[in-house]
Amino acid sequence: MKRLVLLMALMLAGSSAAMADTLQLLTWKGYAPKELVDKFQAETGIKVEVTYSNNEEMIAKLRATRGAGFDLAQPSQDRISSVQEEFGIYQPIDYSKIQAELFIPSMLEAVKKNTLVGGASYAVPFCWGTSGLVVNAAQAKDATSWKALIDPQYKGRISYRLKRPVLIGLGFAMGYDPFALYADEKAYGEMLAKIEAELIKAKPLVKNYWANGDQLLESVRSGEVTVAEAWDNGGWKLHDENKDLDFVAPVEGALGWIDTFTIPAKAKNVEAAYKWINFMLKPENSGYFTSAEKTPTASKDAAPFVDKAFQANFDRSFPQAVIDNIKWYPPVPAKLEAMEGKVLDKVKAAN
Repeated sequence: MKRLVLLMALMLAGSSAAMADTLQLLTWKGYAPKELVDKFQAETGIKVEVTYSNNEEMIAKLRATRGAGFDLAQPSQDRISSVQEEFGIYQPIDYSKIQAELFIPSMLEAVKKNTLVGGASYAVPFCWGTSGLVVNAAQAKDATSWKALIDPQYKGRISYRLKRPVLIGLGFAMGYDPFALYADEKAYGEMLAKIEAELIKAKPLVKNYWANGDQLLESVRSGEVTVAEAWDNGGWKLHDENKDLDFVAPVEGALGWIDTFTIPAKAKNVEAAYKWINFMLKPENSGYFTSAEKTPTASKDAAPFVDKAFQANFDRSFPQAVIDNIKWYPPVPAKLEAMEGKVLDKVKAAN
């Protein structure tokens, strides 16, 4: 009997040790390159188990478990404060465990401010980028506005996600300032109703509503799609293959996002989470990530480690005037996000 009890104790201890040596990461595809995962494990002895997701799925998973099941998640900074206020699925960041000298100071402070709930902040920045248009200039050289997504001259060659960027982008294109309307639920609803009508009217123009980024790139690459709503790095990947294909910041402004690191409320390996955050923001690791994924990070000193081809893409797409015109996402109120979801569902269901 004593031997059985001892064996069970050893098994439990081994199980706990295994959990302590594993980081459960909930993130976007591409945010945990195998080379960096392997390097992290070699340096720390901590195994990284990656689950790929997106904003909506991350929130749903963590709501379902009340913040359990993962040690680290990477939602966009505008999707944190309202969710935290309502569901409490994250824990405050202990900034004493963050190597602040690794970060671009203004970006770190902005994310602290934008994720502040009840006197505590819930995230640190990881990477950033924009949504705009990916265009085949040989076939759609005049596609420079968000309105290209509802323009009849591109019938059958348009693609976008049925997600909030298309609503926000068209809102700006139709003369609204969607972010300024966040404080006026009625006015925001009126804007959404007009955008909904336009999207349903233009539905016959759409080749497809993309959900998988790789599938979108292939449809642009093949010529099936000539105008798409997409991220800048997708356009740059295509441009490396075909100079007619490129990211275009709409004249109304590209939509700027920051993806973060957050620690779920019931994370079991918090120390490993902080180690991964600091590891990923080291200049050489951030530089590798940026070169591989064509996405800039919040790392202050990564530039010397970034591939020159990426810098050329960035400089071509983002002269200073275009950077100044980026519309950065502020935290979105939960009620407005629910309203957007209903509009998108109606567009999807419309005949």
